[in-house]
Amino acid sequence: MQTADEQLFTCGFEVFGEVQGVRMRKATRSLALLNEVRGWVMNTDRGTVIGELEGTLPKLNTVKFWLLCYGSEKAVIEHAAFTPTKEIPVHKFDNFSIRYDANRRQAVV
Repeated sequence: MQTADEQLFTCGFEVFGEVQGVRMRKATRSLALLNEVRGWVMNTDRGTVIGELEGTLPKLNTVKFWLLCYGSEKAVIEHAAFTPTKEIPVHKFDNFSIRYDANRRQAVV
């Protein structure tokens, strides 16, 4: 049985505001890796940034708080929405990646 420090959780997110062209994806990835959070992040055609996070609850909440209140240095966060945080038995992702729109024909980093 996992201890509270080992339990894994996941949630999705969408961040609204001036969040594209301000290094938001790169900063999100850096913070996630620093906090041992796995998942992905990408821009949308709606001008938002979306993604999925997974990790222990304290580390997941650290990244969620940053997405909600801070963002990258030049970002202007209007608000962020999160799917309900739910417990998962194992990691789905091996790391934290920046994804790109398939229509732009760029590879996933």
